[in-house]
Amino acid sequence: MEDQVESFILVDDEGVEHEFVLIDVIEVDKQEYAILDPVSDDDSDEESDAVVLKIGKDDNGEDILFDIEDDDEWEKVVDAWQEMLEQEDEGDGGGENQN
Repeated sequence: MEDQVESFILVDDEGVEHEFVLIDVIEVDKQEYAILDPVSDDDSDEESDAVVLKIGKDDNGEDILFDIEDDDEWEKVVDAWQEMLEQEDEGDGGGENQN
């Protein structure tokens, strides 16, 4: 079975392109959200923060990504994502970084 990595090029407000890899798609309150990880252009070991965008449809029925502008909605999605990560860690035997 092949692991297929889905990547996206997103353009910021200044017109600069950034590449992201799709980590996961989660559903919160019957709405889907994409969790994206920025692809670093340099060789630094610095971790970057994941980006969360709402998945919607354009006039042609194609998937498009939107910023989450509502603070309450943002908090719900981030909380759901963190909860999923914690459950995965528990499923892996509690993680390797326990004290």
